[in-house]
Amino acid sequence: MSAGRWLLRAASLAAALALWQLLTSYDVDLWLRFEQFPTVGEVASAFTERAATAEYWQDLGYSLRRIAIGFVLAAILGVATGTAVARSRWAADLLGPLIEVVRPVPAIALVPVAILLLPTNEQGIVFITFAAAFFPVVVSTRHAVRALSPVWEEAVLTMGGGRLRVLFSVVLPGALPGIFGGLSVGVGVSWICVISAEMISGEYGVGYRTWQAYTVVDYPGVFVGMVTIGALGWLTSTAVELAGRRATAWLPRPAGTGRAARRTVAAPPVKEPVA
Repeated sequence: MSAGRWLLRAASLAAALALWQLLTSYDVDLWLRFEQFPTVGEVASAFTERAATAEYWQDLGYSLRRIAIGFVLAAILGVATGTAVARSRWAADLLGPLIEVVRPVPAIALVPVAILLLPTNEQGIVFITFAAAFFPVVVSTRHAVRALSPVWEEAVLTMGGGRLRVLFSVVLPGALPGIFGGLSVGVGVSWICVISAEMISGEYGVGYRTWQAYTVVDYPGVFVGMVTIGALGWLTSTAVELAGRRATAWLPRPAGTGRAARRTVAAPPVKEPVA
């Protein structure tokens, strides 16, 4: 990314912070009421105090661990399930209806189910995180696999490749852009649900601490939690997107995206099977 784009992004963030400071400093009350909002300076001061405590980093560790476990499980099982549903009529008939019935249910609505089924709150929060990411990954994988051109698969079969060769040389590489799109959506939804689950039934974590600050009317503390959640969500989403770019480096890029734009590979590399 060019320096100009970095400057533009930094200017956008700085402008938003300046507007926030202006509205809260002057207690603006024009339908939207900012007189009770903490200023940017108050939030920054509270953040500095919180970041100096072991409690803050402990909460961070709990939330990150829950996200990591739930999201990794959702990624593995979601890709496997989505591929199976797209490639197998048996899987589509057995799993498809169940997925479509459960998918519209908000993951946070599964909190009572998690409490009833699982022995600890920790396992329940991980389950909610998993459920939040699982369905976006399944749906994106299913659509990406079904959208693949049959020409690639026929080429591998013509060269004597079997089902596993087709799966690992054509299906999964070809579906990677769609899969990573689902993973990017999934990690964002996971953060929404893990924070909500921590507020409802957690003992530690960023969501739990944010709700605790709200109950004692510590509004700067609430905004510290919000800023922390936003930063963590942005970092994890960026990590997923960077991993997706590396995994799909063989794809042609749109014009104007640098050296990657000059790549003209049209299909994933297919190795000729060894006799």
